Amino acid sequence: MRLLNLLKIAYKAIVLNKLRTLLTMLGIIIGVASVIAMLAIGEGSKESIRSTISSMGSNMITIRPGEDVRGGVRQDASAMESLTLDDYYAIKEKTELLSYVSPLVNGGGQVINGSNNWPSTIYGVNPEYLDIKVVGLQSGSMFTDAEVKSASKVAVIGQTVVDNVFPDGTDPVGQMIRFNNIPFMVIGVLEEKGENTFGQDQDDVVIAPYTTVQKRILAIDHLNQIMASSISEEDAPDAVEEVTEILRAQHKLSATEDDDFHVRSMEELISTFSSTSEMLTILLVAVAGISLLIGGIGIMNIMYVSVKERTKEIGLRMAVGGKGSDILMQFLIEAILISITGGVLGVILGLGATVFIEKFLHWPTSVALYSIIISFAVCAVTGIFFGWYPARKASVLDPITALRYE
Repeated sequence: MRLLNLLKIAYKAIVLNKLRTLLTMLGIIIGVASVIAMLAIGEGSKESIRSTISSMGSNMITIRPGEDVRGGVRQDASAMESLTLDDYYAIKEKTELLSYVSPLVNGGGQVINGSNNWPSTIYGVNPEYLDIKVVGLQSGSMFTDAEVKSASKVAVIGQTVVDNVFPDGTDPVGQMIRFNNIPFMVIGVLEEKGENTFGQDQDDVVIAPYTTVQKRILAIDHLNQIMASSISEEDAPDAVEEVTEILRAQHKLSATEDDDFHVRSMEELISTFSSTSEMLTILLVAVAGISLLIGGIGIMNIMYVSVKERTKEIGLRMAVGGKGSDILMQFLIEAILISITGGVLGVILGLGATVFIEKFLHWPTSVALYSIIISFAVCAVTGIFFGWYPARKASVLDPITALRYE
């Protein structure tokens, strides 16, 4: 009953000063809305990064020649020829955690069809490449292992290549094109994938048997990469270790020698991008949190003003038997009501802001339940922390002095 009466008194005090209360709430409202919106943008960007990279093949593992040197350090040319077909066969035969493996050689050149030409990249792979990259065929078919073995001049092309070398809408399947003057028959067209996370057009490709590209286009016997796919996303780290062990044994490297290759999984890439996104989110939330701090200071200032204005009322309550603890609770409840109400309005504004951002700015957003819970918790703590000192000051006023206050 005592708490109910204190709630009624606090509510009446707030209602009597609507404009002042609303202005006090603004800091809390803007702070909570900013925190929710910033966290939503951060979570949305992380999910977008993960889904985009996963669309490239979440289980994908890439094996490249040379040491894992970062920062653009140039390596000896021979170090970039450390992967061979024997390495591919060793991985293919000995692995237990990979579902698909494909050698890869690639080079740039001109795709020509009649008077139309387009600069593109040719990738020499085996039929398992499409499963690794998680891409299907829009029309036609993929070349077979027999065509790889015979180094057939057949190719599967992406939609960007189709649009530029078959601009009249001709069905490319069954047509002849040339890549650096080597003729290829188009046997399939890839499904459209658009740009990847790095802004690279995934449809600007020509895919052919690796044997054909090695012999007829690049004239090399080493591999640029080996692509693979782990059995599951959870197995990717173990698959990386397994491939590393196989290649170290294949290259006869001693325990003290560094790898002359490097193996990476998409999980590492996702983790790197996610950690960067998290850092940016923390920075944005920290900036938004300043509004909450300002809102808390605003509550403390208003409670100070309220104590000053109601000094006589406080003295009268204490003169008729009111306890200091009752006065403390009364002003503390006022501060908490202001902060919690501001928090509710802030959550509504924050959710509205995320809808606006996604619909009109086209930024990915994802509202996490924990962001709303944290906002409410911060509001409650703000109300108690910044409301306690003015309430405490009111509770220790001398009744006689308070009654004489003008």
